Amino acid sequence: MAPRVVLVGPMGAGKTTVGRILAERWGTGVRDTDEDVEAVVGKSVQDIFVDDGEAAFRALEKAAVRRALAEHDGVLSLGGGAVLDPDTRALLAGRPVVFLRVGLADASRRVGLGQGRPLLLGNVRSRIKALLEERNPVYEAVAALVVDTDGRTPAEVAAEIEEKL
Repeated sequence: MAPRVVLVGPMGAGKTTVGRILAERWGTGVRDTDEDVEAVVGKSVQDIFVDDGEAAFRALEKAAVRRALAEHDGVLSLGGGAVLDPDTRALLAGRPVVFLRVGLADASRRVGLGQGRPLLLGNVRSRIKALLEERNPVYEAVAALVVDTDGRTPAEVAAEIEEKL
């Protein structure tokens, strides 16, 4: 069993929304690894970061990605930092991974003040910029397909993914 598509990208790229649209169009399930972590631990990602630290969250995230890749055959959305782990990147090799690329302006607008996003504490726009600069090359490296989301609706992004897959 393997996911039909794995969506990766930064916060604000639209992974969850586009994932739901694709799952509905394809008549399949959708799974989000951040939601999986929250279900296992019984608290929000934000609370895990605050109570247990980022390293604890990343360990839970890595396990959630491994489980989802083995168990889920629909649309899978990974948390923004999941691809930073080399073992996770190895698990993604050869899979239908789509990087939803978003620019700074659209990402900033979509996440607003970053409430509930622990990596955006402080100056939200500068944190997003730093995360994009750090992570975009990693997203591109694991992706079989890159889809730009700036200035587009989630439905338009989903249609391009459908067409190109």
